[in-house]
Amino acid sequence: MVTSRSKMFTFPHSRFIGFDHVWDQIEKVAEQGANEKGFPRHNIVKYNETEYAIELALGGYERSDLEIETQPGMLVIRGKPQDEEQSKVYLHKGITTKKFVETFRLADHVVVDGAGFVNGLLVINLRVELPEEQRPRKVDISI
Repeated sequence: MVTSRSKMFTFPHSRFIGFDHVWDQIEKVAEQGANEKGFPRHNIVKYNETEYAIELALGGYERSDLEIETQPGMLVIRGKPQDEEQSKVYLHKGITTKKFVETFRLADHVVVDGAGFVNGLLVINLRVELPEEQRPRKVDISI
């Protein structure tokens, strides 16, 4: 695996000041991608420039089996299903309800704007909230 920044990215780093942590995070995610387990399956939806959603397919889970936690720059989703009935005998069990922890890195100013769980689909809404001082503004030109 390529770990050198210069080999991994070809755009000019000299034009991006203070983004070292971003490159480190991209490399970390790229390394984890090779080990990705693929569960639970998820979509990331972009509605517009400031609104997103993460959709997780969680058939067989109950609302009470799920926990969503936000940390600075991070969203953590945990699934811990209740113990199954011991009286069930499966001839084939293709729908898994195992424990999981799924972590998503969030950019600065991205906040969780609610979540819903309907028909086995967990939808977490995200929104970009730029502080007033970081929004574009006009600069007057003095004489």
